[in-house]
Amino acid sequence: MRGIEDREDPGLAGVVAWFESQPEMVARFGSAIRQSFDEVFDGQRTGRYRLDQLSKVEKSYIGTKIEIVVQAEFGLERGRRMDYLIVGEEVDAKWSMRSGGWMIPTEAIGELCLCLTADDDRSVFSVGLIRADAGVLTESRNKDSKGRLAPESLTLMTWLARDAELPENLLLHLQDATRDAVLDARLSGQRRINELFRRVQERIIRREVVLTVAKQDDGPKRVRDARKHLAQFDIVILGHQDEHPEVARAFGLPVPRKGEWISVSVADAAEGEPGAAFVGGRWKRPMFSPEGPS
Repeated sequence: MRGIEDREDPGLAGVVAWFESQPEMVARFGSAIRQSFDEVFDGQRTGRYRLDQLSKVEKSYIGTKIEIVVQAEFGLERGRRMDYLIVGEEVDAKWSMRSGGWMIPTEAIGELCLCLTADDDRSVFSVGLIRADAGVLTESRNKDSKGRLAPESLTLMTWLARDAELPENLLLHLQDATRDAVLDARLSGQRRINELFRRVQERIIRREVVLTVAKQDDGPKRVRDARKHLAQFDIVILGHQDEHPEVARAFGLPVPRKGEWISVSVADAAEGEPGAAFVGGRWKRPMFSPEGPS
């Protein structure tokens, strides 16, 4: 979404054009932000899944983590003065927990800034580019001499993504009773994984969620064991391999990618029945789930 400013700023226009030329650019930004959150949560060791569970120091590190992950995701060169060098332009990465909250240090005044923000509760994120000239900043400065982008300057922002879909923080959005059950510390890691796939059906479950629930290195193995355990209750766990993507499509479910799974309760079906698929040696169709899509 191009603003007025990039038409008058060849450097800005060039960086915008470079990002817009990248395959699946918006989805890759969303994945980078999701990965950054998850790595700072460190759920496998800590069991955490919410921003308010982090210390002040950890929250401040999110911006640095996102800067690093975005650089790796897009293969960006390090800048000489700023974080990145993109088509010959210095670009500084700026993170804020809220849109418009980006703080600009004195050394970044006049430079291009890649401004990122996300709302985990709403599962949305935004990414924009702006030339941080002195005129777009508020007159007041904080104790570190950083200035904030003035509210009216957001009209000059060139948005690469605006309220785009952030990969879901599943544990954050579960019903309280469901979340308490799958995180019950009195249960073994395997039993928690069994509960996760029994209670949370027809929704994509990412590897990071499995690691947080299991709190073990071999979380993915626990999924394989849960598949065997839940089969006796007519619950199927689908992944990204073999015939599973085709089965998910036939059932009308989201299709898992690598490192993702989805479970669904099934019943016997007639061969070729609409919405049915051949799975586990028998024709099956999906049934209503305990906690399906919200």
